Amino acid sequence: PEHRDNFIKLAKEGFYDGVLFHRVINGFMIQTGDPHSKDAVAGEPLGSGGPDYTIPAEITDGLFHVKGAIAAARQGDNVNPERRSSGSQFYIVQGRVWTDAELDMMEEDLGEAFTAEQRENYTTKGGTPHLDGGYTVFGQVVSGLDIVDRIAATETDGRDRPVEDISIISIEIVE
Repeated sequence: PEHRDNFIKLAKEGFYDGVLFHRVINGFMIQTGDPHSKDAVAGEPLGSGGPDYTIPAEITDGLFHVKGAIAAARQGDNVNPERRSSGSQFYIVQGRVWTDAELDMMEEDLGEAFTAEQRENYTTKGGTPHLDGGYTVFGQVVSGLDIVDRIAATETDGRDRPVEDISIISIEIVE
């Protein structure tokens, strides 16, 4: 709930208006929410900006990285062992469809079993199962997954930034 409330607050304030999708990896995810990306020059490294706060992790069983999941970006475990989330950056999962055999091998590597619901989603809709349990999922794209795919398919540079800027025009919260 804290992640959801923070996202709604920032969206209503216009925080996301004009920010770029600054990290795009086809078959994985698209990331945005860095305020430094507004009016950034081509090729400028992005991804370090945000408000001056983080949010405590709200990693919840049953909320997983199926295609279209919206999750909070964060710094890695080596510098962020509490897994606190960025105050503004988030990603939308694109992922890919997995086979049962691939999920079996992943279970072996992770030492955890996927639920029947996770398996059903990952083998039909796709996603990024290796992120489960590591990042806070707080939303789900319910329409427009084709746009996620189009953004993910764009040409990127060596830092995974789209060669041609792709920005959020605005976010409307409908309650």
